[in-house]
Amino acid sequence: QVQLVESGGGLVQAGGSLRLSCTASGRIFNSDPMGWFRQAPGKEREFVAAISRSGGNTYYADSVKGRFTISRDNAKNTVYLQMNSLKPEDTAVYYCARSVTSYLVTHASGYDYWGQGTQVTVSS
Repeated sequence: QVQLVESGGGLVQAGGSLRLSCTASGRIFNSDPMGWFRQAPGKEREFVAAISRSGGNTYYADSVKGRFTISRDNAKNTVYLQMNSLKPEDTAVYYCARSVTSYLVTHASGYDYWGQGTQVTVSS
């Protein structure tokens, strides 16, 4: 069993930054690729970023490329999402998830365990 707990969300002005954390417990997670998704009110959950087991490979949605950075610290069982130059359209609940495959995927069906989410609100 894997448990994922996100933290670091909050209210920030446009142009500001936040760093989200996702800490895993219940088993060693450094063998699993991880991803971040987000869901805005009235919209479907969408892919944000993914990272490989070692952290050597990453992939981003076009909407966040160049502004967000995904990273991980396997010694701490934690994956991060550094978000810079935030825009009002980044407002959403952000979720981390564990991939069921050994490669990076962008669809939610490729992930099995999910955190409870953390709210990010960007004001204009």
